[in-house]
Amino acid sequence: MTTAPEDLPGIDRNAAHEQLATRLGIEITEWDADRLVGTMPVKGNRQPYGLLHGGANAVLAETLGSYAATMHAAPDRLAVGLELSCTHHRGVTEGVVTGVCTPIHRGRSTATFEIVITDERGRRACTARLTCFLKEAPKE
Repeated sequence: MTTAPEDLPGIDRNAAHEQLATRLGIEITEWDADRLVGTMPVKGNRQPYGLLHGGANAVLAETLGSYAATMHAAPDRLAVGLELSCTHHRGVTEGVVTGVCTPIHRGRSTATFEIVITDERGRRACTARLTCFLKEAPKE
């Protein structure tokens, strides 16, 4: 896919600094129809015990899955999260985590993705599954 995620329908490029993904330091490093990859620093995204916050994992997963679903649905539809589940396998205390998003189902009205988040040593820290509802994109 040649369209950058920020160029997808419904994405407000002018308000990028206000987006949660931006505040958490999430960067999308690779995208195509079958694989979307993003990274997030652990620093600044920890819970009080010093571990990467589970909610930060959820934000990374939903960001990647929502972009992937929107890439599937574009240009006529956009994606909104319908259900997210996360299993946290191990704590991460430093470095950068990487999320790899792959499709499970891509239909007309829903799309489901698996997002595997690993630490810098390639160890699985979280497995997430996101289902998005694909709705009509706003007319410009």
